[in-house]
Amino acid sequence: MAATKSDTSDKETGVLLGFVEEADAWQLCSSQFPSKVGGRPAWLSQSDLPTLSDLTCAKCQLPTAFLLQVYAPFVGQDCSFHRTLFVFCCKTPTCHTRNDNQCFKVFRSQLSRKNDFYPYEPPADEECEESGSDLVLESGIKLCRLCGCPGQKACSRCHAVIYCSKEHQTIDWRHSHKKECCKEAAAITKVTTSPFLFPEFELVTEPEEFGEKDELTVDVEDSETNPTDNDLDENELEDAALHETQDSKVVQKFKQRTSVEPHQVLRYERAGSPLWVSSEHKPLEENIPNCPCGAKRCFEFQVMPQLLINLKVDSTDASIDWGTLVVYTCAHSCDHGNQYVPEFIWKQDFYMDQPPV
Repeated sequence: MAATKSDTSDKETGVLLGFVEEADAWQLCSSQFPSKVGGRPAWLSQSDLPTLSDLTCAKCQLPTAFLLQVYAPFVGQDCSFHRTLFVFCCKTPTCHTRNDNQCFKVFRSQLSRKNDFYPYEPPADEECEESGSDLVLESGIKLCRLCGCPGQKACSRCHAVIYCSKEHQTIDWRHSHKKECCKEAAAITKVTTSPFLFPEFELVTEPEEFGEKDELTVDVEDSETNPTDNDLDENELEDAALHETQDSKVVQKFKQRTSVEPHQVLRYERAGSPLWVSSEHKPLEENIPNCPCGAKRCFEFQVMPQLLINLKVDSTDASIDWGTLVVYTCAHSCDHGNQYVPEFIWKQDFYMDQPPV
């Protein structure tokens, strides 16, 4: 959490900033309605979960991994008394090409206060200290031992564990199940941390504060082109200089706004505006598809590049990467019962691979 600021001139901007913190396993269970990063998803609706095909990367056709979830109830609408957004990410590094969102998936799940899965009144904390290791939901849906997504493929030898795909069965066999298979059921069904999963954290939020001393003052850096670039004609040089100037302003705004809380991994402002990392590849209205209900989608939150450090995915070769991931959701948060509804995500990278600060 960020330190409390004493400057009385500081004001809240309407943006909630997200930070990662260590947490006990029981705090990240579905019954606690958590916001979290990594590990296995804490499913909100316990039925009608996304299928394997829903969760498959559009590029490599392999199952995606759970990245994060944000608990974000829609106030004033009973059908979304409980509401969580889930983001999944492909772990194949070569799928993460520039400004390409095909290897990400977003789903929305929401429930009324009176529902089939959770009590109307919240239970006391001492009643909720679960282990978080159960891979069978109360609805009877069995979950993949590796990733925590719905699975139907059982180990052919012990029949004690379930997987969503052959690929995940192979990963788990090499990692741990080869040593456990056909042992006592308790040992086999014990959930272990897998290298396939992203590191797990609780996602906590606090209001963004921006004081007078933090007001944006963009000093555009010298954007003159290198005089040795003799291969470009005058018009091309002018266009390049103009683009660099525009992008410098956007990047400088991003740097100044995030410098107050440099460890932020998420920015939440439903129906607000994202903080772009580049003047390039910003979506037009027609680039953001309407919800299947017909309503427009609006900005809800964005994932920041700082999260990549927490996920430990840095590599000198191809790696998972983004400048920012911007999530748009149905403006009406339409009701689909217990179903998980796909939403839209936009990936923007830094201009010319300029790294974040």
